[in-house]
Amino acid sequence: MTSNRQPSDVVTVSMTVNGRSTEGQAKARETLADYLRDELGLTGTKLGCEHGVCGACTILVDDKPARACLMLAGQGDGREVRTVEGLAVGTRLNELQQSFRKHHGLQCGFCTAGFLMSATALLAANPNPSEHEVVDALSGNICRCTGYQTIVQAVLEVAGNTPKEES
Repeated sequence: MTSNRQPSDVVTVSMTVNGRSTEGQAKARETLADYLRDELGLTGTKLGCEHGVCGACTILVDDKPARACLMLAGQGDGREVRTVEGLAVGTRLNELQQSFRKHHGLQCGFCTAGFLMSATALLAANPNPSEHEVVDALSGNICRCTGYQTIVQAVLEVAGNTPKEES
C-alpha cells in the first residue's frame, strides 16, 4: 500500500538556545548544526566529519552532549540547546575557557568548541573527575594539533585536581 502523503519541506522549530527562546523555520532534512550556524548565526558549532565521529559539532541538548551534525533541526523543537557561544559570561570567558587558553588547550581551534562542550557536561555531572574520567568524557572528540594532554590539564585544573600555576 502506498501513501499519498508528502513530507513537509519545512518545519517550525521552537527551542531555547543559550538561554534565549527562538522560533524559526528549518528545512525538514536540515541538521541542527546547519540550523544553528546558518539560521541563528552561531558559528562556534563546527562541522568536521558530518558523521558524528569527530566531536567538533558537540553541543548540549537538555544538558547532555549531543552531535549537532546527527540531529535534525526539528529534533531540537521544545529542547534547551547550549552552544559554545553560551559559555562566556557576557564578554568574559568562563573558567573552563580561560583554563583552555592558559594551558594552550587549543591550536588551530577547530575542535575546541566541541571539547569545551563535552568538558562542560562532564564538570556539571561530576565536578571532581579523575584524569581517567576526563579522558573518557573527551574520548568522542578528536584533535589533530594538541596531543590532548593540554586539554586534559585544562579540565583538571577547573576541577581542582591539578596544581594551579601562578598567573
